Amino acid sequence: MSWIIVACGVLLTAGAVLAVVRAEKGPSILDRTVALDIVVTTMIAAVALYAAVERRADVVPVLVVLSLVGFVGSVTVARFASVEPEGEGRVRTREEVAAEDKARREAEEEEERRRVSGTDEHHGGGAEGEVR
Repeated sequence: MSWIIVACGVLLTAGAVLAVVRAEKGPSILDRTVALDIVVTTMIAAVALYAAVERRADVVPVLVVLSLVGFVGSVTVARFASVEPEGEGRVRTREEVAAEDKARREAEEEEERRRVSGTDEHHGGGAEGEVR
């Protein structure tokens, strides 16, 4: 019987470690939320394993509280993440940030060259500087 308990403990630990790695990697807030749900579920399973091994029924309220905390946390994050703008929860790599900065700088330099040379052409639409 003891090898089963050890195997369960090892599997729970491995699951929790992998979930923490996933929470750290992301890339979105919903991925992190799911990973943290797995961590809470692993904690619940570990407490349940302890209660089964020690034959303690007084731990059941702790399991209920952990379950409610996990549920309420997930619902709260899901509610606020549903209004997250597209791509906002994604962590960009250094290369992506550098490419975006380079494109922004090139666009600003091109705009400055047009303004200085006076070749700023206007092809219809609203007046220049008009707020739409």
